[in-house]
Amino acid sequence: MKNLLSIIAITFVMLLGTQSITAQSLSQNQNRPEVAAKAQLQQLTNQLGLSGEQGRTIYRALVTKEVSYRKTVETNGEKSPKVSADQKKADEVFYAEMKKVLKPEQFKKWESSLKK
Repeated sequence: MKNLLSIIAITFVMLLGTQSITAQSLSQNQNRPEVAAKAQLQQLTNQLGLSGEQGRTIYRALVTKEVSYRKTVETNGEKSPKVSADQKKADEVFYAEMKKVLKPEQFKKWESSLKK
C-alpha cells in the first residue's frame, strides 16, 4: 500500500514536470525568427495574394531580415545607433527583394500599405 502511494505520487510529479517543460518549449518557439516571418508572410499573402513561389522567396527574405536584426540587437543592445543603421540596411535589402519578387501591381499595393 505504501509503495502504491509512492508510485502514484512520483507519477503525478512527473506529469506536472512534463507539462511545464512542454509549455516552456511552446513559449520559446514563439520567439523564433521563423515564427515571426511566417506570421508576416500570412499577412502579406492575405493582403497581396502571393503565389507559392513568391511566398517562399519572401519567407526566406523575412527570416534573413529578422535574424540579422536580432543578431545586431543581441550584440549591440536595442538602443545602439548601429542597430538602427543595420536595420535600415536590412530594410533596404528587403525592399529590393520585394521589388524583384512582386508583380508591379502587388508592389504598389505593398508600398502603399507601408505608408499607412
